[in-house]
Amino acid sequence: MSKYLLGIDNGSTVVKAAIFSTTGDEVAVASKRTRLLTPEHGHSERDMNEIWTETAEAIREVLELSNINPDDIACICCTGHGNGLYLIDKNRNPVRNAIMSMDNRAKAYSDRWIKDGLDAKVRPKTMQSIWPAQPNALLAWLKDNEPESIGNTEWILMCKDYIRFRLTGEINAELTDFSGTSLINNQTKAYDQQLLEMFGLGDLMKKFPPIIQTHDIVGNITREASELTGLSEETPVAGGMFDIDACGLASGMINDSQLCMIAGTWGNNQYISKQPVVDENVFMTSCYSIPGYYLMLEGSATSASNLEWFLTEFFDEKIYGFKEQGQSVYDYCNGLVSSVSPEESNIVFFPFLYSSNIHPEAKACFLGIDGWHNKGHILRSIYEGIVFGHKTHVEKLLQFREMPETIQLTGGATNSSEWVQIFADTFQVPIELPSGTELGALGAAIAAAVAVQIYPNYESAVKAMVNFSRVIEPDKERTDLYEKKYNRYKKSAESLVGLWSDFN
Repeated sequence: MSKYLLGIDNGSTVVKAAIFSTTGDEVAVASKRTRLLTPEHGHSERDMNEIWTETAEAIREVLELSNINPDDIACICCTGHGNGLYLIDKNRNPVRNAIMSMDNRAKAYSDRWIKDGLDAKVRPKTMQSIWPAQPNALLAWLKDNEPESIGNTEWILMCKDYIRFRLTGEINAELTDFSGTSLINNQTKAYDQQLLEMFGLGDLMKKFPPIIQTHDIVGNITREASELTGLSEETPVAGGMFDIDACGLASGMINDSQLCMIAGTWGNNQYISKQPVVDENVFMTSCYSIPGYYLMLEGSATSASNLEWFLTEFFDEKIYGFKEQGQSVYDYCNGLVSSVSPEESNIVFFPFLYSSNIHPEAKACFLGIDGWHNKGHILRSIYEGIVFGHKTHVEKLLQFREMPETIQLTGGATNSSEWVQIFADTFQVPIELPSGTELGALGAAIAAAVAVQIYPNYESAVKAMVNFSRVIEPDKERTDLYEKKYNRYKKSAESLVGLWSDFN
């Protein structure tokens, strides 16, 4: 019997291919970066052929690193960022560059739909908010601004659906991904002509592919894909999933008692339930990979991407020489943060460089800086502000469920013990850290194992393949301190409401 599973994770700028054993052990990982293109202000794109080329190279590299026989891979499964837009023409070539999930060109369309009350009208079906980088808004923008692109489109896909197509030659739309696009009726789990017409997209119905599920075997590796990747021809490929579902599975999220956080480009906070939440206070309810469950998500681009910007702009490798010193910029910053106690750090940072979860026009800023503050104080305020951004979202979810006994945390923040401690102290519950480095790919591998019946269901696959490396306990003596800090954060944000529009 084949012994390995291949998970492929296409993020916004990086593709990762990882091989796992059937018990979830990470055998090898390879990654490739793709260029982010900004042809105009507010436009965020990638070359679709480059995405595929880099994905194929990552697969070939991980096979070489693993030193396993490609015939021993039982199944392949893809995950990727949700939303954005990937268009294919009748010759099965890209129509144009892919549009990414941080694109803002269609903001006027989503703003108008919200102002006109369409957001409230469609929510009973879509169960989610309307925002600029969803395909509904992007398609409406293209109809008005690039009608030739719409005319040349044969199929409308999401990111991982496109990669799966390049592996198998088969074109399908996978349920979890499409359930987060406002393009399908999440009650019926199907396309809805009336819903599409409400967005002015009724004439596009024929351009949406058949809907499949995460664990469906939808094709096999083609000869062309085999030659490019080194994979064995005819290896089965599963349907795949939205990246938030992949992280949920890799965090062990198999019932409604759990809550998972992802501190990455976006700050995602999510739980699952058989009862969907349809409420304006919840950003998104979508279909989960485990049949019968919905995934409730509160999230925004208010997480670790804010730290990445700060490090890029203010900690130049050439100046600081981290490599020569045998450390990374992250090690350096963690050291600075640990040198400052939470009691002496009273700066407020709003992590709103890319979006806001408190006011549509809010901007990032620091409040309360004094002359005696140093880099450590500034960095600690960034770490804390990002955690408080997560708490803002979690408080909305807690209107519909109880606080869990533990929180499963994934994403770049987990590489910092100082940062994880701030999460634990802020939420005052233990923080569990799943083992491994590539959890999106692991989630995909879990689905692959179910698809080929290595395990009969997701519950047994998760129990066999998900492990936790450590648990960070909260410091109970800091309960009042972090409550005070969070209240200061909220109070400061409220006091600035009348000023945000002056900065736009």
